[in-house]
Amino acid sequence: GTPTSSACAHMAVSQIIVNQPPTAVLTVGDNCHDPTVACYRDFYGPSWGRFKAITHPMSGNHDYLTTGATPYYDYFNGAGSNTGPAGDRDKGYYSFDIGSWHFVGLNTQCSQVGGCSAGSPQYTWLENDLKTHPARCTLAFWHIPLFSSGGRASANARGLFTLLYNYNADVVLNGHDHIYERFAPQRYDGVGDTARGIRQFIVGTGGANHTSIASVQSNSEVRNVDTFGVLKLTLYPDRYDWQ
Repeated sequence: GTPTSSACAHMAVSQIIVNQPPTAVLTVGDNCHDPTVACYRDFYGPSWGRFKAITHPMSGNHDYLTTGATPYYDYFNGAGSNTGPAGDRDKGYYSFDIGSWHFVGLNTQCSQVGGCSAGSPQYTWLENDLKTHPARCTLAFWHIPLFSSGGRASANARGLFTLLYNYNADVVLNGHDHIYERFAPQRYDGVGDTARGIRQFIVGTGGANHTSIASVQSNSEVRNVDTFGVLKLTLYPDRYDWQ
């Protein structure tokens, strides 16, 4: 749509990345709110698509409004390709490494991929992936947050978050709520844990529009509901900075 002060700011937000080129770009779902071939061609492509070669995408509930999230997988994997940067079409979860960091993209459209709870294919895959990638630092990203002050959190990822906690993951990135929120390190049950808790960020500020704060949750440190932008992470072998 036509950019305004409160919506359709995808081109302006993606320009931030043009001005500060990163090693990689992660998306946290709902890449196109109207998930059509035309949206990816005419709106995502000219804006966020400028970084397609270095993008590690994740799907959201809007991407699956089209059966099988076909435009999403066709765009990132190639038309008709079963696998690619977005993972296998019937899974949509995958992992990769950048430097000494291990990254895990998880699909919280659970009904589309055989579930997210203990014993599901995705849960079993994640457990095996974490066992075989004992990186010092691990970052996971998916769409629907386990914790959010924006009112759209869901417990469907609690099992996955628990696994990440048990294997000493460091950072989780989410979307879904169109806000920015940063949490202090915490456990899967919301108990603060400065020793080995996971710090979660919600970065739903990529350009669509903003939503509001419903109820401030425990361990929430910072919230913003009126600024578009990106989260810049600088990764070191033993720590990370954010801006």
